[in-house]
Amino acid sequence: MLPKDPFILFSTLNTKLRDEGLTFSELCTELDEDPAELKERLAQAGFRYDAERRRFV
Repeated sequence: MLPKDPFILFSTLNTKLRDEGLTFSELCTELDEDPAELKERLAQAGFRYDAERRRFV
């Protein structure tokens, strides 16, 4: 289960993306999470996904 706090979620997702070398889509599949929902949760806290850098900023 992913953290509810958007700042901890931000850190958790970026760590997994970096350490596991996954794309955001692959990570969402692995976690059984809706990509749009995750992006929206983080966007509400001011974060956006940078596909080129493969991380949230």
